[in-house]
Amino acid sequence: MAMNFVKKLPIPAEVKKMYPLSDRVVEIKKKRDAEIRDVFTGASDKFILIIGPCSADNVDSVLDYIHRLAKIQDKIGDRILLIPRIYTNKPRTTGEGYKGLVHQPDPEKKPDVFAGIVAMRKLHATAIEETGLTSADEMLYPENYRYVDDLLSYVAIRYVQLHQGSTEQAQLHLPRMGGLYRRQRSRTRRTAWCDQQARPVHPKLPL
Repeated sequence: MAMNFVKKLPIPAEVKKMYPLSDRVVEIKKKRDAEIRDVFTGASDKFILIIGPCSADNVDSVLDYIHRLAKIQDKIGDRILLIPRIYTNKPRTTGEGYKGLVHQPDPEKKPDVFAGIVAMRKLHATAIEETGLTSADEMLYPENYRYVDDLLSYVAIRYVQLHQGSTEQAQLHLPRMGGLYRRQRSRTRRTAWCDQQARPVHPKLPL
């Protein structure tokens, strides 16, 4: 398969240095992570609700709904922790089409992965800064995680059934997804869910 070199992407550490987090964001992230960890480990009897649209491709709309969720969180914080979904990757069965903010931050322009990484980082940071809520994102491409691992409180990794003809894509992503998911699962002991059919996966079954 022929590939054309476009440009070298900065490594995660370089991007984090170019776009550092404020002290307020760092402190909120630390506090929220501790609260969420307590739910997963059983130290808290609160529930976690991960909520929001499946694609965050309009910054203004995303921030609007998170501001609304923040008002709800103030009312139900004694019982439920809300984690907004800010999903910056959009899965495509055949690999064609709009792949989300991280690939194409401006839908009217050509894909630009570096601009998308910056946009993804800025969106998550702004959401925390303005609302006090850390969010969840879907790492359809696990390599993206290191660019925002200091911002996210929850990471979703979804298996997307691919049509025949996309075997290279499946081989690239699925083994990494499985390894990363197993590490997360061993740390949090949370229940795995089958995203396709919404069925619980037995915790003793191999993933």
